[in-house]
Amino acid sequence: MAAVRKIINDPVYGFITIDEPLILQIISHPYYQRLRNIHQMAFAHLVYPGAVHSRLHHSLGAYHLMCNALSELKSKGIEISHDEELGAKIAILLHDAGHGPFSHTLEQELIPGVHHEQISFLIMQVLNAEFNGQLDTALAIFTNNHPKRFLHQLVSGQLDVDRMDYLNRDSFFTGVAEGVIGYDRIIKMLTVKDGELMVEEKGIYSIEKFLVSRRLMYWQVYLHKTVLGAEMMLVKIIRRAKELIRKGEGLHAASKVLDNMLKNPQDYQNMSDALQIFCRLDDHDVLATIKNWSWHPDKILRLLCRSLIDRHLYKVKLQAEPINPALTNQKVQEVAALLELNEEETAEYFVFTGEASNTTYNPADERINILFKDGTIKDISQVDNALIQHNLSSTVKKYYICYWRI
Repeated sequence: MAAVRKIINDPVYGFITIDEPLILQIISHPYYQRLRNIHQMAFAHLVYPGAVHSRLHHSLGAYHLMCNALSELKSKGIEISHDEELGAKIAILLHDAGHGPFSHTLEQELIPGVHHEQISFLIMQVLNAEFNGQLDTALAIFTNNHPKRFLHQLVSGQLDVDRMDYLNRDSFFTGVAEGVIGYDRIIKMLTVKDGELMVEEKGIYSIEKFLVSRRLMYWQVYLHKTVLGAEMMLVKIIRRAKELIRKGEGLHAASKVLDNMLKNPQDYQNMSDALQIFCRLDDHDVLATIKNWSWHPDKILRLLCRSLIDRHLYKVKLQAEPINPALTNQKVQEVAALLELNEEETAEYFVFTGEASNTTYNPADERINILFKDGTIKDISQVDNALIQHNLSSTVKKYYICYWRI
């Protein structure tokens, strides 16, 4: 039987090689192909027009970096069997398969209490049954139940290939140079000691750049005030729709799947039963629905939907101190008068406050260990003259107010 080998042309890394029949079968599966229709960065393209890449792009990129990392570790004499290598590649390929429309933005709105990692796990279990147990190792690695912990750390950890790809890819598509990282050098510096993933001493500065880039990308891109405003507008649209449904008002989503999800949330309490339905849902269902609702008789829903389509987004102010209640009350009164709404509805949908936070490096989550030539191991924050010190391990919190543009 001829060897199977496919190449995919990726704008970030060039050619990505796939030479495993099982991986090709997984990529061809409808549950995986759905990722083509889910934006990697939700509404970031409203600020950075190039940021229209999909979850599928990111998944393939992370797979490519996993291939490179495993090859590097094997070249250093670290024992990784073919089954373990294949398992790690499948685990990273499917790590985000459970994302719903607009990813994190609607994660707790459509199916409250269910995180995408749980759905990714269910998808892997279903595929494992379809492929006669060939994903057993991938499931063990994904859930951190494999004896070689460093394989799980490559999938989900402080230095995983997931983060390496999304930082590199998101900076590429947004054009934000601050997010560029030396992913190739970081991978070259990876090693394993006592079963744990570590970085050789020579990679210290690349790791520091990686952590700083992540911090800058969060505040400059992921938590950009306009991106935040667009995402909150989508959240408010879904909440208004649910409120109208509870009141018994006529409201229909553009697709049967989304319509059922909004009207019968109890059907999704057991995701094992609802997985097949969920995996028919993507960004198109939501966007087509918002377009339809932009003519809805309900003034609040209609205004929010038209505003998102026309990019008439909330005005957002971010600051270090909590928002003064007097400012919030003033904006509520102004917007209520402008839109001819009562103050209660205005405060719910058109003037509201919140918090955004980010941590550069938290050793309590999982440490990035540096392996020195003499065999000693230090946390990156403990290295002499390190840029990443304890003060950067604290969470940076910012407070925001969103309000209708007057």
